[in-house]
Amino acid sequence: MGKEYKLNFELVPDACWGSNLRSLLTRAQWDVVRKDAYKRADGRCMICGKVTDKLDAHERWSYDEEHMVQKLEDVVAVCKGCHMTIHIGRTQLMGKEYMAVKHFCKVNGCTYADYIEELGKANEAHVRRNSLPGEWSLDLRWLQRFTGEENT
Repeated sequence: MGKEYKLNFELVPDACWGSNLRSLLTRAQWDVVRKDAYKRADGRCMICGKVTDKLDAHERWSYDEEHMVQKLEDVVAVCKGCHMTIHIGRTQLMGKEYMAVKHFCKVNGCTYADYIEELGKANEAHVRRNSLPGEWSLDLRWLQRFTGEENT
């Protein structure tokens, strides 16, 4: 079994890039969801614990590759450093990977070699998910916590 890290890369399958809550919800609905994350965070990054008044709302998804389901697991409040590391592909395109390397290693107490190993694993999963036949469906049952509906 590999090492467990607090901060991980979350590479979204290419076909799911438009499947984010900001595009699926109204502005008012998204505000409710993100403000809930900020409240739960109480001024601290929910990954590294940094105290900051500049938190981002980040959607956590899981991927059931057998059934092609992209499932919303949570929306968490994270600091800018954790958010740029989670979205390493975008960060690399912006030419800021060096910042993500530093943050990943600091938060996880690991080496550059560990960073490279984890990035390789994330890229392998990304390639595998992109090669699956069919279309991803969305499971947004996590949002039922805001409507009072029971999970079915």
